[in-house]
Formats: sequence, structure tokens, C-alpha cells
Amino acid sequence: MKLILSLFTGLFLFFQTSDLDALRNAYSKANTSNEGAKNFIELADKSSSSDLLIKGYKAAAKILEAKVTTEKNKRKSFVKSGATELETVIKSNPNNVEMRLIRMSIQENIPKIVGYSKNLKEDKAYILSNYTRQNSVLKVYIKKFAMQSKTMTATEKNSLK
Repeated sequence: MKLILSLFTGLFLFFQTSDLDALRNAYSKANTSNEGAKNFIELADKSSSSDLLIKGYKAAAKILEAKVTTEKNKRKSFVKSGATELETVIKSNPNNVEMRLIRMSIQENIPKIVGYSKNLKEDKAYILSNYTRQNSVLKVYIKKFAMQSKTMTATEKNSLK
């Protein structure tokens, strides 16, 4: 019985990590083109995990859906519902650097007229001050984001070792 439970747990964690890695990879390419955004949205829609990080990426996918939708009257609702979900996830886990990174990347890339950019400085400061406490995979992910970030200065980018 313990062996079966151990195997089930191992498989669950493997696929959950695999989903997360795939979402991270797709998210890092989502802002480069409409095709990248569509791929990320499709991948996020297929994820069925209840993990908070997966929920955060799904919320980001809703926001990105506003970028690629052809129905202009739905853009506002996509942004509003995605932002509400992302804020809920962050409120339930405010110390998660990756969630802050997702919000920061959305807020720095969304048009200013939308008005969803009030956490940029807060998130940047939090990411920079907690960077050294992250695992090596997340450090690489943060560095990759920082190198293309419009919010981080050259000095801040260079501080991420």
C-alpha cells in the first residue's frame, strides 16, 4: 500500500513540475508574438492543477487573451477577470516571488491606459530583495525575465548573480 501511494505521489509531483516548467517556458515566450501568447493561453487552459502557481499562470493567460482576441468588446472583461484572479492568488500567498514576477511582467507590458500598473515598484523591490533565497531554477527564470524587463535598471539586472 505504501509503495502504491509513493508511486502515485511521485507521478503527481512529476507531472505537476512538468506542467509548471512548460507554463514557465511558454510564458517567457508569450509576449514576443501573438502566436506565443496563443500557445501560452492554450497550455494554461489545459492545466488542471489547483496549485497556486498554476492558478497564477492561468490568470495571466486570461489577461493575455485580451491581447489576441478579435472581439474588442471582450478585452476589458479578460483583463478585469484575469487581474482579479491574479490579485486573489497573490493575496493568498504574498511571499511568492514567482507570482510577483508574473504580476510585474504583466503590469509593465499592459497598456498604461488600462490602469493596472500600481504594483511595479513594490514587486520589483520584493523580487530583488528575495532573489538570493530562491532555488536555482527560479533564479534562472528571474534573470531571464529581468534581462528583458523595462522596469529594472542595468544595475539591478547586474545584481542578479
